[in-house]
Amino acid sequence: MYHHSEHQMLLPNDFFLPFGGKLNPDNRWVVLASMIPWWKVEEAYMETLKDLTQGNQAYSVRMALGALIIKEKLGTSDRETVEQIVENPYLQYFLGLPAFTETAPFDASSMTHFRKRISREMIDQVNAWIVEDQQSQIDGDGDDDDDHHDTPSTSASSDEKEGKEDAPRTHQGKLLIDATCAPADITYPTDLKLLNEASEKLEAMIDALHGPFRGTQKKPRTYRNQARQSYLFIAKQKSPKRKKVRKAIRKQLGYVKRDLNHLEELSWPSGIERLSSKQYRELLVIQELYRQQRQMFKTKTNRIDDRIVSIHQPHVRPIVRGKAHMNVEFGAKLSMSMINGWAFLDNLQWDAYHEAADLPGAVEAYVQRAGTYPEAVLADKIYLTRENRKYCKERGIRLTGPKLGRPPKQESKEQKKIEKQDAADRNAIEGKFGEGKRTYGLGLIRACLRNTSETVISLQVLVMNLSKALREHSFFIFFMYLIQGVRCSKGYPEVA
Repeated sequence: MYHHSEHQMLLPNDFFLPFGGKLNPDNRWVVLASMIPWWKVEEAYMETLKDLTQGNQAYSVRMALGALIIKEKLGTSDRETVEQIVENPYLQYFLGLPAFTETAPFDASSMTHFRKRISREMIDQVNAWIVEDQQSQIDGDGDDDDDHHDTPSTSASSDEKEGKEDAPRTHQGKLLIDATCAPADITYPTDLKLLNEASEKLEAMIDALHGPFRGTQKKPRTYRNQARQSYLFIAKQKSPKRKKVRKAIRKQLGYVKRDLNHLEELSWPSGIERLSSKQYRELLVIQELYRQQRQMFKTKTNRIDDRIVSIHQPHVRPIVRGKAHMNVEFGAKLSMSMINGWAFLDNLQWDAYHEAADLPGAVEAYVQRAGTYPEAVLADKIYLTRENRKYCKERGIRLTGPKLGRPPKQESKEQKKIEKQDAADRNAIEGKFGEGKRTYGLGLIRACLRNTSETVISLQVLVMNLSKALREHSFFIFFMYLIQGVRCSKGYPEVA
């Protein structure tokens, strides 16, 4: 059951505080609450609910999405997020509560359901609404200033003075695009470690299926002690030789195969339904893991398609990044674009892909957001494919980077200046990645499921844009106070 609740927003002065006083309207959480179009989000949120008239009362979209934003903004756990909400009246106002309460509005376990219900596509749409609203406010402020000051984009030309209209601009602004990896919270996977974990989980499944026959039928022999000792003998060595590791992997493959055969024999009299849903999912993953490891062992290779690196999170894939400190990362690969400092999540996949294919889509998305093609696309060298060069050339877009063929013997000072400025401007998206990974948790995704991990990644991009909007709002307030002080010092009346 769900009722509309976001069509009329509560003002800070209407929020009841039992200990007296009023909320500060300039507080960051009050300002953030006014930036998010809750009524639009509610319409998209209601489409995810199965039945709007029956069942228990569902939490409002402001409660659900607001709690997730608070968690990513503060970088806390689910339990700590609920504790912060209980202690802070501003956080309760941000969640849409009418008055301060000392009881938790929801249990910490509900945060998992919030992440499942609010999809990545919904958060990306919220991000687009917020950026569009902030850009419209900036453009509106600029239109007011145009009454007194001319800018290059809005100043009248000589043709306009003669009664002629200029042709509309087809290229404006710069598009920054790059890709990175959002590592998942898993241990560094090795073949030996994965097989040992698979063996231990299979032994627990054998115990579950053999339970009804305990005392009447002999339990299958699993050699669990020998398998554990064989694993620890190699795992405790600092730098074991390749032959020893390969011998240990062969032994673990034998133990896993034996356990799988025992499970197949026990599933007929006992029934596979005695396994829990989690164990059944892990059994399917282990069967595929055994097939991959056996094939790599026979062919003496370390590569295979859709390689499983975590039994608990089988959707995670190895992403080769070629970084100096870490050649391979394990998580989701995402492509992000930036326009005037605003970040947009263009692509997110768990399988490794070539990010150069995202450039045309990012340019078309820029056209939808800005209404024009960008003057230049600032990207890494990996984006400089022939297809991308041709795509940008046909549309009159300057793609940064060296041209094909032999480099010129001498470059003009103007060309060097443009290349230096492009390199400096492109650092902004690298800084945005650093902000997300150091401040908002993009460097380690702790969600376990595939869809919830995608939700968390989109939330972090949304929170980065909200932080940018909050900084611009604070700067605007400071600028207004500064102008107010100057006017008062000169004897002018105060600005309302």
